[in-house]
Amino acid sequence: MKPEESATTGADLLVKALIDEEVEVVFGYPGGAVLPIYDSIFKQNRLRHILVRHEQAAVHAAEGYARSTGKVGVVLVTSGPGATNAVTGLTDALMDSVPIVCLTGQVPTHLIGNDAFQEADTTGITRPCTKHNYLVKAVGDLARTVHEAFYVARSGRPGPVVIDLPKDVLMNKHDYVAPKMPVQHKSYRPQVKPDAGRIDQAVAMIAAAKRPIFYTGGGVINAGPKASKLLTQLVHMTGFPITNTLMGLGTFPASDKQFVGMLGMHGTYEANLAMYNCDVLINIGARFDDRITGKLAEFSPRSKKIHVDIDPSSINKNVHVDLPIVGDAGLVLQELIRVWKAKQPKIDTKAIKAWWTEIDGWRGRNCLAYKQDNETIKPQYALERLYHHIKDRDHYITTEVGQHQMWAAQFLKFEQPNRWMTSGGLGTMGYGFPAAMGVQIAHPEALVIDVAGEASIMMNIQELSTVAQYRLPVKIFILNNQYMGMVRQWQELLHGGRYSESYMESLPDFVKLAEAFGAVGLRCHEPAKLDDTIRQMIETKQPVIVDVLVDKAENCFPMIPSGAAHYDMLLGPDDKAQKPVSEEGMVLV
Repeated sequence: MKPEESATTGADLLVKALIDEEVEVVFGYPGGAVLPIYDSIFKQNRLRHILVRHEQAAVHAAEGYARSTGKVGVVLVTSGPGATNAVTGLTDALMDSVPIVCLTGQVPTHLIGNDAFQEADTTGITRPCTKHNYLVKAVGDLARTVHEAFYVARSGRPGPVVIDLPKDVLMNKHDYVAPKMPVQHKSYRPQVKPDAGRIDQAVAMIAAAKRPIFYTGGGVINAGPKASKLLTQLVHMTGFPITNTLMGLGTFPASDKQFVGMLGMHGTYEANLAMYNCDVLINIGARFDDRITGKLAEFSPRSKKIHVDIDPSSINKNVHVDLPIVGDAGLVLQELIRVWKAKQPKIDTKAIKAWWTEIDGWRGRNCLAYKQDNETIKPQYALERLYHHIKDRDHYITTEVGQHQMWAAQFLKFEQPNRWMTSGGLGTMGYGFPAAMGVQIAHPEALVIDVAGEASIMMNIQELSTVAQYRLPVKIFILNNQYMGMVRQWQELLHGGRYSESYMESLPDFVKLAEAFGAVGLRCHEPAKLDDTIRQMIETKQPVIVDVLVDKAENCFPMIPSGAAHYDMLLGPDDKAQKPVSEEGMVLV
């Protein structure tokens, strides 16, 4: 192919490559090492740049953008502290399998290793927290590296990729040749099509089950909206119960009668008891995380386990399985449905009916029950009322990390994928607000709400300036209990109620803080006024902070204490004294 344009600078070449990858938005923060890129961005109108106020927020915003659209999120930061500030976001994206390409500036190649101003060993630092990373040493390698990075980020199990860009590489000149799309890596070829024999085995195991359960995670969402539709179809064909992980909420409609709620440490009683007592466990796109399994020796001890995952290294990593299937969740589901229809296997309907009767008995415990009075707002009540007002609107939810995150997972219902963005694997306080910005950029007409705690929101509160600059009508819904709530809860369980440094004694006036950034601030502490406050938040076209003063002492139940088994749940405060946390469990917190 002939060059499209001769003597193009590396920075211009980079921008062309991003445009060829159909990138629309870049989240970033400038600095000396990346000024050539910012100059190239200034000279064109195809790429939109969003100026954040901290590099960590840039990555979280790109995560929100990526997770709500299915596209690759793009980040641009400078060398040294710009790159190191992005590390938390990169680790978050790696843990939660979010496709990100992060462009980092670097000192000129001849200064690398000389402790030059704003130099850091970016590839060394980010190697453990990225799917792959590159140091581009010659401008002739730049375009191929960019296209390869996008392929790596989005293929197989998605994840973050860093491209470290020395400043002389950005300023040197080279021809740009548009690639033949899609670009592939010379050796990275993840297996996406499942083995046909294992599909047949899976169908036979599923059909023979008497106490089955589907256990699905974020891998189904990463496989695209079609995968969630196929999952729903398969679950309806079998009539079996299904549970989601925290990352898998939305893969199956929460209102469906076959959904037994979220699984895991703060999952429902019925989901956890079904997992413990099942005889066939069908895991699709989840990784047997420790917050799901509880005590490994007693995790679903009598079940045969099928594990579908696109990442072979996740299979048999934490839990031994009987039937591993490597492949894309969507393609595996497609094949399971095809073979099921072709073979039309007979299910033991009597056994399945008895299984549902047992599950309905566990449901009857009403494990999410709480007591609301006329004086103090319970956090659960605040979220139930929030859901009441948004359920019929086009909405997206992000969260920070802590008790509010778990209550949001329990009380907000998700009917479709890509509407729930939370930090699962890393548990990053400060994730939700910048992620909400990324979601709002991607969906400008949608209602985007960050469910926050008063401690977590302070982690990236500077992004109120970004929201003001771009007029993003993001809503921040704070459940303010004046504590680092989850820390306080664990201090009650493990350390005799000694609340060491978990009380927030110098919180800002969130209403005035909102007004200082041109947003609207609202406060509510009376249950009777909560509905009006939520309505006002939704109807306001500007960004809004809602400071909901909730019960300071409320804890998040149900709960599997660390190190305990699924059947050993705490269903409320009265269980605390009866079931002390083991020494092994204390280590796992």
